[in-house]
Amino acid sequence: MQRIRIEQPAAYTFSTRIAIRITDLNYGNHVGNDAFLSLVHEARMQFLQSLGFSELNLDGAGLIMADAAMEYKAELHYGDTVLIEVAAHGFSAIGFDLVYRMTMEREGVAKLAGLAKTGMICFDYQQKKPVNIPAGALARLSGNA
Repeated sequence: MQRIRIEQPAAYTFSTRIAIRITDLNYGNHVGNDAFLSLVHEARMQFLQSLGFSELNLDGAGLIMADAAMEYKAELHYGDTVLIEVAAHGFSAIGFDLVYRMTMEREGVAKLAGLAKTGMICFDYQQKKPVNIPAGALARLSGNA
């Protein structure tokens, strides 16, 4: 079976801590795949906000998710707090990847819980079509602002 492998960037430019809620657990008593993606979504929103953006306003363009990939490395349970690091890379004219590294700490030891990638496309929601990444947004996302 071929497995998904997410290429990690050289450095992560943003991080946030998020506590696992009871509603994040599935019948296996650990974070379910849908909740894992929701944690990534929250980290993405915080990352964009830290740059002065939102998914509906990236210097005038909107964002739409084109794809998502996840690698699960360890179970997350209620009461865990995860550190989610985010970096933008793989830029094209109309989009970029956001890569996420999720780690947790148990008994003083940090452990990789998972990796994720979301492919983000700049989108004009009025015209319903992709648009180029605004220059100012590209500069800030790539750390060149």
